[in-house]
Amino acid sequence: MTRIIADISVSLDGFVTGPDPGPDSGLGTGGEALHTWAFSDDPDDRRVLREGTVRSGAVVLGRRLFDVVDGPGGWDDTIGYGAGEVGKPAFVVVTSSPPESVRLTDLDWTFITTGLPDAVAAARERAEAASADSGKDLDVVLMGGGATVGSAIGAGLVDVLSLHLAPVVLGAGTPLFTGGAPRTLVQRGVLPTTTATHLTYDIL
Repeated sequence: MTRIIADISVSLDGFVTGPDPGPDSGLGTGGEALHTWAFSDDPDDRRVLREGTVRSGAVVLGRRLFDVVDGPGGWDDTIGYGAGEVGKPAFVVVTSSPPESVRLTDLDWTFITTGLPDAVAAARERAEAASADSGKDLDVVLMGGGATVGSAIGAGLVDVLSLHLAPVVLGAGTPLFTGGAPRTLVQRGVLPTTTATHLTYDIL
């Protein structure tokens, strides 16, 4: 069964980027520390990253994050979705208008201009098709940015929340939660490592 999983790294004070993120500045001032775990040699970190990459049948991201990963300082042949794992699921981008060009032409991009629910629905179709082709249950992963993940949770579109809590205080940046309808979370997993605490919740 295809699940919708919001999977994102977050600081202790609730930010998913540092101040001033963008195509030229990545995750903003101090924001790269959020993903130290993804490049760690800790075997538990490696397992979390590998399992998350392998389960991804399709990935949803917002336009701002797309501009970062497709920008000149973004993903390449060695660092991509899943960091060093460089997974290549289908990618669905929520945007008001598609970009004029795409740098990462070896990846499967779909641009949805009719809103987040339609983007999640399109990603679910892609993940279900990939599941049928592979014979494995694959999920839709919402990788960010923060506004996309927060909006999806607020709209009741997410089944599972996977947080990678980094031991860093950023002080400012892009918040993960900015309000919206309250949701009941049921904790399903806690895995502390040398670089992060990996938390998993079912969203009711």
